[in-house]
Amino acid sequence: MKILGIESSCDETAIAIYDSEQGLLAHMLHSQAALHSEYGGVVPELAARDHIRRLIPLMKKTLSNSNCNIQDIDGVAYTTGPGLMGSLLVGACFGESLAWSLSIPSIPVHHMEAHLLAPLLEDPEIRLPFVALLVSGGHTLLVEVKKIGKYKILGESLDDAVGEAFDKTAKILGLRYPGGPELAALATKGKTGVYKFPRPMTKKPGFDFSFSGLKTYTLNEWQKSKKTDQVRANIALAFEDAAVETLILKAIAAMKITNTRDFILAGGVAANSKLRNLIKKEADKISVKVHFPSIEYCTDNAAMIAYTGYLRFESCKKITREVVCRPRWSLEELND
Repeated sequence: MKILGIESSCDETAIAIYDSEQGLLAHMLHSQAALHSEYGGVVPELAARDHIRRLIPLMKKTLSNSNCNIQDIDGVAYTTGPGLMGSLLVGACFGESLAWSLSIPSIPVHHMEAHLLAPLLEDPEIRLPFVALLVSGGHTLLVEVKKIGKYKILGESLDDAVGEAFDKTAKILGLRYPGGPELAALATKGKTGVYKFPRPMTKKPGFDFSFSGLKTYTLNEWQKSKKTDQVRANIALAFEDAAVETLILKAIAAMKITNTRDFILAGGVAANSKLRNLIKKEADKISVKVHFPSIEYCTDNAAMIAYTGYLRFESCKKITREVVCRPRWSLEELND
């Protein structure tokens, strides 16, 4: 069984083909980072238009790289939410039209469920139940996974997602878009102990997050500083340390309260090397095994969409050809 996956929820256009027997056959991605860089963030209308330009050429290249014909495809999976409405509509309309033309099932996929399941693409032996920390530009979620399709949100961000806070802080410091990787790179040049930033909401019960105050704290420290290159690096390091430690403190508490033995770290911010290394170190102390996807599967990609589509293929009992996109969509709604 071969599933073609389509990802177009924000500013990456991606196509992948997953085979139930051979695994991932091919995947391709086009990033719009250069397109949006001059604006300092994603421009939704430009993103949607670029998806239109890229989807068919990417699909042709992916089919060629996988040595498949379009007639070999058994199902089409596409991101239906959450994300930018215009971008979602492009991928959904393309996916439904392609499935209709081939008389095969279409499989709408929840973007965050795909991130959550991305590590299973490379390691299908991860034990259930487990806890997952999903960290990206739009989401910060702690999720208890009882089984695939059965999710309980333990905590989430009450304001900015951690990836959004990274990007906005990078902009404050005058760094290029996308800011998260730029800030992490700059932080390696910072001096430890010069600044001590707060760890928001870590003294309060529960597992919710808040990063807008940390962003404001960073802005205030930068505005009253001498604004040298070293100061910029020191502040970047202090921000990264605070954000990463906040995530880890909440994650470790969730591991303990759920008695999980396996933990998944996924999403774009999961590519942050400090977060990956430190959360593994802390989890080892309580005998919890941490799993995270390869860097190429941390950011938005179609491999995770195709794989999740395959896992949900059997539940596609009827074909409606209805295009429904959901910019906001809780993981817990999948339980129904």
